[in-house]
Amino acid sequence: MSDRPTRGGYLIPTERIDSAILEIRGQKVMLDRDLAGLYGVSTKVLNQAVKRNRDRFPEGFMFRLTPEERDGLVTDCDRLARLKHSSSMPRAFTEHGAVMLAAVLNSRRAVDVSVFVVRAFVRMRRMLGDHRKLALKVAELETTVAGHGKNIAAIVAAIRQLVQPPDRKPRGKLGF
Repeated sequence: MSDRPTRGGYLIPTERIDSAILEIRGQKVMLDRDLAGLYGVSTKVLNQAVKRNRDRFPEGFMFRLTPEERDGLVTDCDRLARLKHSSSMPRAFTEHGAVMLAAVLNSRRAVDVSVFVVRAFVRMRRMLGDHRKLALKVAELETTVAGHGKNIAAIVAAIRQLVQPPDRKPRGKLGF
């Protein structure tokens, strides 16, 4: 089954949605310009809808980027180069904010695409969980190997002692 919206005759590759999810302030978010493109409206229209419905976007649903965050994104993501000269700071929407945007935009496309946006956030969360599990397994393996390393070093030292000729004390004269 494909994760591509097809109602209304449009296709959006899941990679496009996945690549639009960024991590800012320790949260997975999508920028206003990316959501506007997915929902089929201009960024200006999207932000006007947010302003008219400000009470629907409490803390945790959306925040405005700082100039430093914007500059960091422009540096790290070539596709965001146009933000460098933007006079206003972009808004970042969490998964809940992206869903709320679809509701306030009130278009069929926004509602359809929001399902796929949520699925993309869920995929990201699942991948992060898998990466955390993998990181824990690697740390566990490193601890085990480190313990084996100490044991191997002790075995090698014992073998070296066995291989070395014993210290011979000079004997007294033999004979008369």
